[in-house]
Amino acid sequence: MSEGPAFTAPTATDDIGPIVTDRDALTGPGPQLSCTEADSGLPDQDTELRDGHAAFHASRSAMAVVDADGRITSVNDALGGLLGLTPDELRGRSVAGLVDLAAQDRTWHAYQEILRGRRAGLRCTRRLKHPDGHSLWAQVTVAPLDRRGAVLLTVTDVTARRELQAQLHHLRLHDPMTRLPNRTLFFERLTAALEAADEATGTGRIGLCHLDLDGFKAVNDTLGHASGDRLLAAVADRLTRCADRIAARDGGREILVARLGGDEFALLVEDSTGTEQLTSLAQAVLDSLREPFDVGGRQLVVSASVGVVERRAAGTTATGLMQGADTTLYWAKADGKARWSLFDPERNAHRMNRQALAATLRPAVERGEFALEYQPLVGLDDCGVRGVEALVRWHHPQFGTLAPNRFIALAEEDGSIVELGRWVLRTACVQARAWQLEHPERAPVFVSVNVAVRQVWDSDLVADVAATLRETGLEPGLLQLELTESAVMGSAGRPLRTLQALSEMGVRIAIDDFGTGYSNLAYLSRLPVSVLKLDGSFVRGFQYESGDGQASEADETIVEAMVQLAHRLGLTVTAECVETPQQADRLRRIGCDTGQGWLYSRAVPPDRISSLIGSPVGTGGN
Repeated sequence: MSEGPAFTAPTATDDIGPIVTDRDALTGPGPQLSCTEADSGLPDQDTELRDGHAAFHASRSAMAVVDADGRITSVNDALGGLLGLTPDELRGRSVAGLVDLAAQDRTWHAYQEILRGRRAGLRCTRRLKHPDGHSLWAQVTVAPLDRRGAVLLTVTDVTARRELQAQLHHLRLHDPMTRLPNRTLFFERLTAALEAADEATGTGRIGLCHLDLDGFKAVNDTLGHASGDRLLAAVADRLTRCADRIAARDGGREILVARLGGDEFALLVEDSTGTEQLTSLAQAVLDSLREPFDVGGRQLVVSASVGVVERRAAGTTATGLMQGADTTLYWAKADGKARWSLFDPERNAHRMNRQALAATLRPAVERGEFALEYQPLVGLDDCGVRGVEALVRWHHPQFGTLAPNRFIALAEEDGSIVELGRWVLRTACVQARAWQLEHPERAPVFVSVNVAVRQVWDSDLVADVAATLRETGLEPGLLQLELTESAVMGSAGRPLRTLQALSEMGVRIAIDDFGTGYSNLAYLSRLPVSVLKLDGSFVRGFQYESGDGQASEADETIVEAMVQLAHRLGLTVTAECVETPQQADRLRRIGCDTGQGWLYSRAVPPDRISSLIGSPVGTGGN
């Protein structure tokens, strides 16, 4: 029989794949439906067979009966209408070619097993081309019909369902406002790009620009969310055009632009050629956004910050790449905004160490990982120890012994400085009282403790100090609290009341690093301050210049003026960073009261201080 007009079944393009039900063998005969007189069976079944024959042809389900050779023996009008062929044109046609069952080995094998009576059925989806040119998606079901090898073919048009699924899939993966790929699709593409990267066929590298608008919240707050949405859509359009232009210029792959959420966007560069390409893209993006946006008749000017990461794809994960981009975006914001920042491994390592310290800082106090060392404050007239400054050390189990500059700022940021400060205060007062009891024949030495501004604001410092002095038995006059110049100058409200209450209690107040901040000398008369500690930069200026034996006269003049003013205000002066006898001699001559520095001693454990009490320390120029 002639095959008739060709019906094209192109391929299994976009095939969902066969959904196959396996059986080792049919457990019994299939339904005994026949559609020809030759298959009529026993005479008393004529009525039933005629009814089945009529139902088969009248059914809206597109069906055909197929013999053991895989050719159509009977077909209903619904199948002909679906495929655009007449029943006569379909009879004798091979089902495998008609609905493309040979497109996949697995499907073809399952179909052959059904024809041999060894399988219960299969179901798959195929994309078929209608003779008039349009395509349709069809769900194809093949099932055994009787013991003689006949099978029933059912074809269902699922085009509308597939199109709806495609629309829903698109909506799931795209941002409805900007129509850009959303975060989900971006990570799918990023993961696929990392897996597919191959140095043999490409650069084997990948790049990412992570962008965030500067001050976008102000647009929403002042103009409303509708204007903010229109601005985001305009930004997305400009980013897309910029990315397309750069990709066309460089002759590379398409640059994926995605909206990650809020005012965050990402530009993904596959097979990148290096950091220069990515930084050039970032700068082009910044330049493109500088032009004003027309939003509802308003001219809006926005800027953006961009984090840039470029690296080998091998060994890189989507999460790791995004973390690097997040980090560099943060750097761009912190460095002043409206700029791009390139990932720096060394800077990132410092950040990671900082985060690791921050995570373990608060419990470290409870675990007893901190210790105090003490540096002598020496009288310049006789080199005797007048007091000591308590300096905290962190014996970190991973990073070793850490100086205060490694963790005090972190403690202030997360508030753990309050708890740590209480521990330092009590430990230092206990030690000062112990020295006093150990050397009853000597004038007691005072202990100086650093206090952070946050301790003044976030705790009742006056109550803490009073309780500590009461518990330890230390006299208030033997406790000195040091605050930085920037924290003390301009104090008002609670800080000033705190300082006054501490001073009235008899505690000495010292301004640390004096000369580096406001240096508002007139304001000193209104503060309950007892001591000025001159910043070490002035003392270092006392170093003799090479060859002529002369030191900085300007630094000496400044220090002498500050010492004289302090004395007229009833304050004592301590010079920090005293390292040479010459420095100590000149400080003594201009009237400085005490010195602190390596000339006398580094910070040492408590037992070492005990041995220094009552004995001259250093040379002091003698």
